[in-house]
Amino acid sequence: MIPSAKSLAPSKFGNPARSAPFFHDVNGRLHCESVALERVAGRVGTPAYVYSSASIAGAYRSLDALFAGRGGLPHTICYAMKANSNLSILKLLSRLGSGFDIVSGGELQRVQAAGIATSRVVFSGVGKSREEIRDALRARIMLFNVESEAELETLSAEAARLRLPAPAGIRVNPEVDSGSHPHIATGNRGHKFGIGWTEARRLYLRFRQSRWIRWQGISTHIGSQILDIKPFRRAVTRLAGFARALQRAGIPLRYFDFGGGIGVRYSVESPLALRTYAGVVRAAVKPLGLRLLLEPGRVIVGPAGVLLTRVLATKENYGKRFIVTDAAMNDFMRPALYGALHPITPEAGAKRRSRSGSARADIVGPVCETGDCFVQDWPIGPVEAGDLLVLWGAGAYGSVQASNYNSRTRPPEVLVSGSSFRVVRRRERFADLIRGE
Repeated sequence: MIPSAKSLAPSKFGNPARSAPFFHDVNGRLHCESVALERVAGRVGTPAYVYSSASIAGAYRSLDALFAGRGGLPHTICYAMKANSNLSILKLLSRLGSGFDIVSGGELQRVQAAGIATSRVVFSGVGKSREEIRDALRARIMLFNVESEAELETLSAEAARLRLPAPAGIRVNPEVDSGSHPHIATGNRGHKFGIGWTEARRLYLRFRQSRWIRWQGISTHIGSQILDIKPFRRAVTRLAGFARALQRAGIPLRYFDFGGGIGVRYSVESPLALRTYAGVVRAAVKPLGLRLLLEPGRVIVGPAGVLLTRVLATKENYGKRFIVTDAAMNDFMRPALYGALHPITPEAGAKRRSRSGSARADIVGPVCETGDCFVQDWPIGPVEAGDLLVLWGAGAYGSVQASNYNSRTRPPEVLVSGSSFRVVRRRERFADLIRGE
């Protein structure tokens, strides 16, 4: 379902920069930190992703600080790489002390390519291949989060073959409805993720004396873009109860992995306060004497990024207004995939012409799909061909979901630091599209 702003007044959205404090107006020009976005677009072209390193670092430090200091507890933030796996972002987070949550062998290779210690890696995911398990064992990662009995059998067999005991925990499905979009809810009955508690307990006990499975933790993850504290409270309370039952049964545990899922504001959402979230998690975990693992992704990088795009043309069909941009659904899939509503605003030149700011239009891309639409009935005001537009909240699940559909090259990624910026992924060329064919 394509996102629509038809029923919402323009004032409802407010200023998107309020949710992205390192993006601000300077003398009528939108800047990321101290770099004008028009300057970036002029240098690298459009469409292009732009990220603020200060925003990423600030978000990480803010969350980390809530679990540190007096009243805190031992913890490791394991950044969920699936949100944005650019090597430069991984290196930035590594310097801050982050661990990493991976869901594929390719993500493990990215950690290694970035020069990051694999002892800081947690391997999640419902379908790990034998080869991926083998590589992760050789890399001596911190923890495997196991999601089925079949996976546990494979992990045990590969650990025995390599004579490398596997540090493991089971991802428990706590049967908690996260309240998020059905495509990103992961902790309820009927979802493919995790194992029910009764089955999980049986497996913990079955492998208690195993030479090759070393029980280290218990985990859960109930979904993504969660805006209410209630699902988190239910899930962490249930998982803490499961952990206590395992401890009473003599299962040695070291880690309590509570996953990620903290939501952010894109347009009209009201995210929960991080301090409230941290208080609920601390209260449940601290009595267990375990080290807390968290796997945030979106909340770290989502507000840190924007997608820059230029207007190709404007048109009307039967009284309906369209703005056609050079970005498309292949560059940014969230609206087409999840019905996600991302604000789009004109950069300075168009803003000066937009006095009313309330004229609405569908903002669409050039891909041959009706679904190639970022938003319908959006209050953007008058724009012209060549104007620069900004799509907000594109730091998470943006570039990582981009494709080459319609034989389109994927956009570059740019990382800003203070008054300088650099391309951290170049724009693809046609030769990249046909390599291997």
